[in-house]
Amino acid sequence: MSRPALAAEPPSVPAENDTFIAAVLERMAAVLPPESGPYPLHEPQIDGAAWSYVKDCLDSGWVSSVGEYVRWFEEKLVEITGAGHAIATVSGTSALHVCMLLAGVERDDEVLVPPLTFVASANAIQYCGAHPHFVDIEPISLGVDPDALEAHLERIAEMRGDVCYNAQTGRPIRGLLVVHCFGHPARMAELAAIAARFNITLIEDAAEALGSTAGNRSAGCHGKLAALSFNGNKTVTTGGGGAILTDDPVLAERAAHLTTTARVDDNGVMAHDMVAFNYRMPNINAALGCAQLEQLPALLDSKRQLAVRWREAFAGLGGVRFIDEPSWGGSNFWLNALSLDPPYAAQRPQLLSALNQAGYHCRPFWTPLHRLPMYQNQPMAPVPVANDLAARGVNLPSSAGLV
Repeated sequence: MSRPALAAEPPSVPAENDTFIAAVLERMAAVLPPESGPYPLHEPQIDGAAWSYVKDCLDSGWVSSVGEYVRWFEEKLVEITGAGHAIATVSGTSALHVCMLLAGVERDDEVLVPPLTFVASANAIQYCGAHPHFVDIEPISLGVDPDALEAHLERIAEMRGDVCYNAQTGRPIRGLLVVHCFGHPARMAELAAIAARFNITLIEDAAEALGSTAGNRSAGCHGKLAALSFNGNKTVTTGGGGAILTDDPVLAERAAHLTTTARVDDNGVMAHDMVAFNYRMPNINAALGCAQLEQLPALLDSKRQLAVRWREAFAGLGGVRFIDEPSWGGSNFWLNALSLDPPYAAQRPQLLSALNQAGYHCRPFWTPLHRLPMYQNQPMAPVPVANDLAARGVNLPSSAGLV
């Protein structure tokens, strides 16, 4: 939809008689006029061949976990990301779970993970009987802070042969799960070097980052394994779905086997050779995904245009910082976000209430995972930045259809 142009020179601070909340609402209205709302936080943009591809599934009867659209969807993901292999799954969480298993995560291992992320990041670790080990983030991209991580490992890590152990718990540290928060790429070059130094498997939670880049590679193509999500609120949706990315053909074959109940075709007799999972993406979901991937360049362009408008709207407004893409990569701007300056953080509940009453469906960042009841007693480094940003963050409406 068409939006009015922003004021060329917005005031640098709220006017003397205006409240901070009123000033934020004014900037919101410059981007998204209240009379045209309400504005969901993120809704899908269904265009292109979606109807015809899904109808083709319905007409053919190939709606379940076998079908050409699944293969096509995986091929498109390989083409778009540059990964060696893509294995479509029923959800991003299931993709993360299988990534953990393929990385060799076992009961009573530990996996390093930031606490400011969706709960699936830690849940997938717990599914293996392992322990999330929380580490801090940096304030620019909200990704794992390499400097803080390295300092933490130097304090607590103990190498026993080629295995890194947490000297405080006696458990192996098997993996490092890096999250590209809100689509902003983490500092993958530095994180990969640290993982290599301590012989820890690097895994990417790229659930929110399709179309983002770190350095000269797509997010999801820096670690041994990565997980994508195609939930209904993602840039590209299959209704519900995910995918595993890897450059390793052996791991790709194992991923396909694990996600299809480890079925073995023995002369037409249905057999299975291990305990596995019914995690394969249905063909009808993949059909929608194929149409969505054809629209990805346009979706990314729209989301970048919206991010520019948010950036310009809040430039110079005292009390807020627009969380922008970092210098080391490009963001898909899945969710746009503001960080309130400390003096204004106490007003966040009132601000969120005012924004939502005005038709702007905004929300705070996730509750840090180490504060959730099931994860309160897990190992962790000091996480002052994660705690601080969780108390000051606000997500803004970010749908591609808003420009």
